[in-house]
Amino acid sequence: QGKYIFADGLEYKDKKWHYCDGYDRRFYTEICSGLKPADISRLTNLDPPQKIPEGCYDCGDGFYNPETRVIVDYKLRFLRNADDDEHEWIIRTCRKAGDETIEHKPNP
Repeated sequence: QGKYIFADGLEYKDKKWHYCDGYDRRFYTEICSGLKPADISRLTNLDPPQKIPEGCYDCGDGFYNPETRVIVDYKLRFLRNADDDEHEWIIRTCRKAGDETIEHKPNP
């Protein structure tokens, strides 16, 4: 009963859910507003992306510190402690502070 709508307006559907299904890698804002040019692609749904604290990961609903195994929201308020499965998923999947994107610069 009822429905769930994410903060950005995306409505969850338990059937025929196509968002983030492995085939379409666009963020919801890109689905709604279109893609940016190839040389200005997004790293996150937020533009510009959140600055990640040193040594931490952006895990989607906040920042994760693998040393303390604590997740805080984007205002640095405690959310939860990560269990082993969530820890492994974040380390394997999420952006880490200091991760850099290397831009391709064609030869003149």
